[in-house]
Amino acid sequence: MLSYQHGYHAGNLADVHKHALLAWALDYLTQKDKPLSYIETHAGRGLYDLAAPEALKTGEAAAGIARMAPLLPPAHPYLRVLEQMRAAHGENAYPGSPLIAEHLLRDTDTIHLAELHPAEHAALSSVSGGRVHRTDGLTLAQSLLPPTPRRGLLLIDPSYEVKDDYATMAKALPHLHGKWNVGILMLWYPLLPDGRHRPMARAITDAIPGTLRHEVGFAPARPGHGMQGSGMVVVNPPWGMAAQAAMLDRLFKRL
Repeated sequence: MLSYQHGYHAGNLADVHKHALLAWALDYLTQKDKPLSYIETHAGRGLYDLAAPEALKTGEAAAGIARMAPLLPPAHPYLRVLEQMRAAHGENAYPGSPLIAEHLLRDTDTIHLAELHPAEHAALSSVSGGRVHRTDGLTLAQSLLPPTPRRGLLLIDPSYEVKDDYATMAKALPHLHGKWNVGILMLWYPLLPDGRHRPMARAITDAIPGTLRHEVGFAPARPGHGMQGSGMVVVNPPWGMAAQAAMLDRLFKRL
């Protein structure tokens, strides 16, 4: 779908959940002096202004990163990137996952970013130093896997505007894992009252033993807002990610 634009939702509690786990995983991977590949299927524009009208309209950033940043460990790589981005772009800047990855990865690493929305693609191309593709993200991932270098991470972050996305992801993750059995595959999904995410997450964890499934709940950002939590499934989770997820559990319960 080309109607979705993340600017209305940037910095919300789902972003905090997703980006904290992503930043931790990339920071962990870069502790070894070995190159890696990073691939993202639904990249968005990369850099967001939390003082923009669309962000202020929803209030999701105020209920999200503004509340969570003081609770996170000061040395967390997610906060480190946030501070760097705000030093460069102003106090209301918020990095999407492509720029979080670019700030944590090294010159020896390879980055491929897919974004199909024309305006979001143009904005991403203007701020990213990675390889930005205007194409369907899953098609790109299938064409690149297994990547070179073989060590690395794939982030899949659909909008789920189409209900079929859940069934698509349930099939896509095992297929992609079959092509890249050593890669870390991270899939984000929203928690909605009707529980439509549950069959998808269960199908993935049943198909790929050892997959980490982590979910956090939170109050809707505003009356009538459907999302009441955030979920991640992580295939081949790095050592220590379960402890990182448990730390986030404790922080979200403090909200």
